[in-house]
Amino acid sequence: MAFMIAVGLGFAALILKPQPGVSGQKKAEPGHAAHAEGESESPGRAGAEDAHAETDKPENPETTDERIAMDAHRIEAAGIVLARAEPSVIRRQVTLPGEIKFNEDRTAHVVPRVAGIVESVSAQLGQTVRKGQTLAVLSSVAVSDLRSESQTAQRRLALARTTYEREKKLWQDRISAEQDYLQAQQQFEEARIAASNASQKLKAIDAADSGDLARYTLRAPMDGVVVGKHLAAGESVAEDATVFTVSDLRTVWAEIGVPASELALVKVGTPVTVAAAAFDSVAEGQVSYVGALLGEQTRTATARVSLPNPDGAWRPGLFVNVGVTASEDRVPVTVLTRAIQRVEGNDTSVFIPVEGGFKALPIRVGRSDGERTEVLEGLPTGQAYVGEGSFMLKAEQGKSSAEHAH
Repeated sequence: MAFMIAVGLGFAALILKPQPGVSGQKKAEPGHAAHAEGESESPGRAGAEDAHAETDKPENPETTDERIAMDAHRIEAAGIVLARAEPSVIRRQVTLPGEIKFNEDRTAHVVPRVAGIVESVSAQLGQTVRKGQTLAVLSSVAVSDLRSESQTAQRRLALARTTYEREKKLWQDRISAEQDYLQAQQQFEEARIAASNASQKLKAIDAADSGDLARYTLRAPMDGVVVGKHLAAGESVAEDATVFTVSDLRTVWAEIGVPASELALVKVGTPVTVAAAAFDSVAEGQVSYVGALLGEQTRTATARVSLPNPDGAWRPGLFVNVGVTASEDRVPVTVLTRAIQRVEGNDTSVFIPVEGGFKALPIRVGRSDGERTEVLEGLPTGQAYVGEGSFMLKAEQGKSSAEHAH
């Protein structure tokens, strides 16, 4: 029995004896336990860390939704209008500087044709006048002399006619000699010529016979606008002075300076586009004249385009840009130039409708005339795209991208 007790105590001593390295492990156990205890006190911590780690994972590009979601109400509010890719003509234009001028074929410079004193002025600068309307009234000694001459010639003609008719009757009745009849006939013809000459002088200065011999009325030679006025009441004017300028502004000229290098493009009949430099106004026309000489100072030839101007928008003195069509090419697929936007990655794109909204479609573009642009790749003929309002979609896409990144 004692032996068995001794053996048991020996085994117990061996079991209770510390092993090498066990004491260090025991020292780390409290910290480990604390950590375990902390985990037990915060049961959601591991799940949050796992969720955070999962959120940081990059998204699969194939699963990213690039659609710009918009309903019908927002589409209408944004002013989005669809168009279709279609064939069109791309025109290459050369832009030349120009200026609106009076149509010299429809502009009159009014001169009195007789010297005189201005009694009154009826027309004012900028006033619209009709042909034959009174512009001013002059008092002219020259007109008085011409009217006196005309009246004297008319009276002499009347007397010569009476004498001629009497002598003709006497000669036919064989009462007077034929010589008297022939002399009366000659005097009648001379009087008729003198009266006609005096009448033509008055007609040449547009002055009819009047009770007031010295009164002379200046009249508008055509329908138009008074664009020049150079006289006032009481002023003395010369017979060759330009006192009024009247122009029919229903048509004007766009005058172009064409350098020698572009003369091959600008010919009579060449179609052009005239655009105002100061405001948004465009007109179509054709070259009606090309000068044969180059200016000594400018070294350019003068060309003209006749433009209709019913509303008076094209005012003389206005600077314009004249686009001369250099070439016309028909291309199979074009879109409106204003529909093209540069989106993420600086890609040239248009927006196309998809289910529930729109998405950007990258395209490769070619020639453009400002209004339409050729599509080389990325968009088939007939494909619907956003023709109006694409900038709004670009802004929406940028906003969505910023929110996603945040």
